[in-house]
Amino acid sequence: MENKEVINTLSEIRNMMERSTKVLSLSGISAFVVGILAVVASFVAKSILENGWLHVYKVRSLMIMAIALFVICFATVLYFAKRKAEKNGLLFKFDKTVRKMLWSFFLPLIIGGVLCVGLIYQGHYGLTSSFMLIFYGLALVNLSNFTFSNIKYLGYVQLVLGLVDFLMIQHSLLFWMIGFGVCHIIYGIIFYFMYERKKKGEE
Repeated sequence: MENKEVINTLSEIRNMMERSTKVLSLSGISAFVVGILAVVASFVAKSILENGWLHVYKVRSLMIMAIALFVICFATVLYFAKRKAEKNGLLFKFDKTVRKMLWSFFLPLIIGGVLCVGLIYQGHYGLTSSFMLIFYGLALVNLSNFTFSNIKYLGYVQLVLGLVDFLMIQHSLLFWMIGFGVCHIIYGIIFYFMYERKKKGEE
């Protein structure tokens, strides 16, 4: 009897941890907002590239914009994750499970970021978007081991877009917008209606 109670308790703790991680990691609204921001950023990047500035100023402006976009998107995801956790009655904290999840997600991004900086430094600008998409796709596939498994499909789409972009670098900005913008918007809408809207209906 005692063993059964221990097993049940451990099972409840495990379910709570998994539920907490899922709540902290994904929000359909945040994915949608990130997608909108990426689409806007792609149009801003297009205007910068078509501007008559010197090439060095164009590259510098794009890099500053990319860093700003990443910070804003990360802050957006954290904000909606915190709000979602509070609505579900869970504490928003970076425990061991969440730290492992973040490490699995950010490791490919860090490696990809370093490679992209190297490509820019060597003047291979057209290849940076494909590397961004490929390493972001790998990061999403890694993330699926800790959260909702269907996010791996978004990762697979990013990988395919990155590989196609690698072969068609003349359309790199278009592929970047589709991958980081349009795909996030579509995934955010699907995720919201599959999980968040459905849960509201049940309540």
